[in-house]
Amino acid sequence: MKQVKQYENVDLGLPSGLKWAKCNVGATSETDYGSYFQWGDIEDKSNSDYNWATYKYCNGSYNTMTKYCTDSSYGTVDNKTTLEPEDDTARANMGGDWRMPTKAEFQELITYTDNKWIDDFDGNGTKGYKFTSKKDTSNYIFIRASNLYDDISTYVQDTSYGVWSSSLNTTNPRNAWTLDFNSRFISAERDYERWDGFVVRGVL
Repeated sequence: MKQVKQYENVDLGLPSGLKWAKCNVGATSETDYGSYFQWGDIEDKSNSDYNWATYKYCNGSYNTMTKYCTDSSYGTVDNKTTLEPEDDTARANMGGDWRMPTKAEFQELITYTDNKWIDDFDGNGTKGYKFTSKKDTSNYIFIRASNLYDDISTYVQDTSYGVWSSSLNTTNPRNAWTLDFNSRFISAERDYERWDGFVVRGVL
């Protein structure tokens, strides 16, 4: 049986009662990037190519999806719209009841915390977004800006950020939703192609 690892969680006083992990999957601290994953893949591919050819749930192109598809123009329709436990990166790597947040849960995080861009979180120039509880200001999470891996370049630029949700874009199922931000904006309404490599933050 897979050993359940222990991860620190933070209660931000959200209406849902959801708790957020202090660190990204694969990170050793809140200022680490952690590991990068394709959507629905539980293996770290940080040292691999990121493209449709390496994505597990297609046959090499965006219109050959084999799982999580709501439109026959993009592959075999199964109408699955949220990652199942066996494809949930947080569940597989963190164990226990950890899982990836949905698009709606990212929106809850934005709406019900005091959040802002930080240029120097730790005195070493670490940039990212800090989400502070409105009920207890000692409780917060910090998500470092780290961008993505794709088939052209590896971006670790500390200027912007995307973190995978577990939610498929049902109108364009080649894509899935992320939390996306930089120094000028934050949004739970940004989607990216499923083969892109983004980090993951767990919730309970």
